[in-house]
Order: sequence, then C-alpha cells, then structure tokens
Amino acid sequence: MTELWTGEFGDDYTRRHQNRDDADLNARKNILRMLLPRYLESILEVGANVGRNLEAMAEFSPCTLYATEPNDMARAQLKLLDCIQPDHVSRDYAHKLNFPDGVADLVMTMGVLIHVRGDLLLPSMREIHRVSRRYVLCGEYFAPSEEAVSYRGQDDALWRRDYGSLWLDNFPDLTCRTCTFAWKRMTGLDNITFWLFEK
Repeated sequence: MTELWTGEFGDDYTRRHQNRDDADLNARKNILRMLLPRYLESILEVGANVGRNLEAMAEFSPCTLYATEPNDMARAQLKLLDCIQPDHVSRDYAHKLNFPDGVADLVMTMGVLIHVRGDLLLPSMREIHRVSRRYVLCGEYFAPSEEAVSYRGQDDALWRRDYGSLWLDNFPDLTCRTCTFAWKRMTGLDNITFWLFEK
C-alpha cells in the first residue's frame, strides 16, 4: 500500500494540492499559529506533500525546517520552496525516517497517519517519537474506534482512529498539552483533530 503514494494515485493527490489558494494557506497559518509552541528552533513535517504547512509556518515561526515526502512529484516541488533547504527534504516514509534522534524540536503530521495501515502505524509513531526532541503535533481524522473509510476508490487507504489515545497509550513519556478540533465550517480545514504532545 505504501507504493500507492509514489505512483499515479500519489501524483493525482499532489496535483490536487498544487492549486490550493490563499484561503487554504491562511487556514493552515491560523491553526498552526494557535497550536505551535513558542521559541521552536526546528520543525520536521512527516509527509509534507508540496509543503503548504511549511509555507504557512515559515511566515510566523522563523526556524529550521525539515520534511519527508515519498512522492517524487511533490518532493521536487518541496525542494523549490524558499522556506526549506533542499538537503533538508528526504523521500522517507513515516515508518523509516533517515534522520538522527531528536533532529527537530517538533515533529508533525497532518493527514498522514490516517493513510498508514495498521501494521505500520506503531512503527511510524515510534519513528516520529524518536526524531522529536520535545514535541509531537498530530493532526488527523478522529474516531473513537478504528474505522476504515473508502478513499477515492481505494478501500485500504484511509483510517479514522483515536490517534490521541494511541500516542498516550504507547508513549508514556508524552503529555497532551492541547487537543483542538478544526471544524471545517469555521476554519476551512477538513474537520481535523489536532493533538500537541510534549516529552
């Protein structure tokens, strides 16, 4: 299933995100400004696609940015952004990050863990935890128990889960600092639940 995101299906996803407008960028900026801790020196986004979140954060959080993105088309666009150095962009999947321990003050996902199948979910979370120096920010679709959702004709490509409990139950050194629901009607974002954890 990981190959889904490096082929034509992933390219189509990237094309849809290329054409986001200023309203989308502002929506990301508003929620991330509210959620991000102050005085961060570095942020790593796992599964950054074309870098809309990185662009948003760069406007109010002047820190060193890193990104992973397995899709070649999206990664090529990421490397063209002014806010991130090209050698800070890797092609890694979440379950195998080629970054050293604690590489960034905060490591984040936004609409990424929802696409990780069950056998790779905990390995992915372990890697995110490993490369985070202090904070983990998780923005995903919530459900009290796991729900598989058909996604653009794919039956095994999206799962709603209680990601907050998964983080706390599997990583006892984490404390949840905030949990926020980004209601689409009010925020412009797609009904995403955000959790901010601190080690």
